[in-house]
Amino acid sequence: MPQVPILRSIFLRLCCVVLAFMATQPATAADLIGRASVVDGDTLDVHGERIRLWGIDAPESAQLCRGRDRKPYRCGALAANTLDAFARGKLVRCRPIEGDRYGRIVARCAAGGADLGQFMVSHGLALEEPQYSHGAYAADQLAARRAGRGIWSGRFVEPPLYRSCMHAGGTTLLCSDVEMRSR
Repeated sequence: MPQVPILRSIFLRLCCVVLAFMATQPATAADLIGRASVVDGDTLDVHGERIRLWGIDAPESAQLCRGRDRKPYRCGALAANTLDAFARGKLVRCRPIEGDRYGRIVARCAAGGADLGQFMVSHGLALEEPQYSHGAYAADQLAARRAGRGIWSGRFVEPPLYRSCMHAGGTTLLCSDVEMRSR
């Protein structure tokens, strides 16, 4: 009998194939299609609509992480700039899933046939939010972590903890203090 990790791996790969297939399907009337303006590593504007990428959470724009050399770097800015460079000049198609408490549309978005959430997670520039994605990007996150890509190359504070600290009146440096609240 195959072991559970093998079955899980097969299941995750099958899910990735299905998701890739879905990303290449024709757009529906509810889809938002256009050039994207990147707000941060997990948020876009398309035709004036604010869109939060489904299933991921990227470091905030001002957030700092520590690299392999233990020196701080602007991981939030790196996430946003990488997403912008990838999507620049491409039509982005977003399939709305729901809204969020901030009035944004939560959507699965693709550029050039590539799922943007998967792109960000696989490059180590965002974390999967399994409570929403239901494991759609788990294999990508594991591969990024094992390869030490992006934020996985050093230490970081998870974006929700960073945001909580900032809302409590902390500073970017204090809230990015990876020595206290890091992975």
